[in-house]
Amino acid sequence: MSTASPMRRSKAFNLPNNLTYLRLAAIPAVVGLLFWPEDHWSRWMALAVFVLAGITDYLDGYFARIYAQQSVLGRMLDPIADKLLVAACLLMLVADGTIHGWALWAAIVILCREILVSGLREFLAELKVGVPVSRVAKWKTTAQIVAVGFLIAGPAGETVLPGTVMIGLVLLWLSALLTIYTGWDYLKTGLRHMMDEG
Repeated sequence: MSTASPMRRSKAFNLPNNLTYLRLAAIPAVVGLLFWPEDHWSRWMALAVFVLAGITDYLDGYFARIYAQQSVLGRMLDPIADKLLVAACLLMLVADGTIHGWALWAAIVILCREILVSGLREFLAELKVGVPVSRVAKWKTTAQIVAVGFLIAGPAGETVLPGTVMIGLVLLWLSALLTIYTGWDYLKTGLRHMMDEG
């Protein structure tokens, strides 16, 4: 028997990857709690799960660096987990009316950008072209996470901090603008290589 199999298994279940799996598992939990009939308890529980998922996003990268446990699987799953978590929450928040009116456009921009960038990343990966994550992209991700957190708190948050939903919507628009800016960087890179290939 080959010894490669246990090594692959150990990398797949190292600490950073296990934290990413937890973040993936948090998605149905948050969705289920937001699907619950309007109840402050379920909102707070959804927020708690979402915050814990956000913490794992920081910790998996931190542990991967300090323990030198970066893996191909982790590099693939980490951004996917982030995008799925944010996308699922945005869809649920639109469904329950927390995100409504003009704010729908901010959610649409964010979702469309993520699909566009995922396609461009796949295209550029085939050309062996790497696109490093910029500082603005990190700000964008942070703004998205904080915005969604405020919006998940929603009506429950209003009882503690009046204006919670409005703060969330303002941050959502900010993250949408940052999303357009960072998405344009990816698009420019993709178009340049498309022209070269053509």
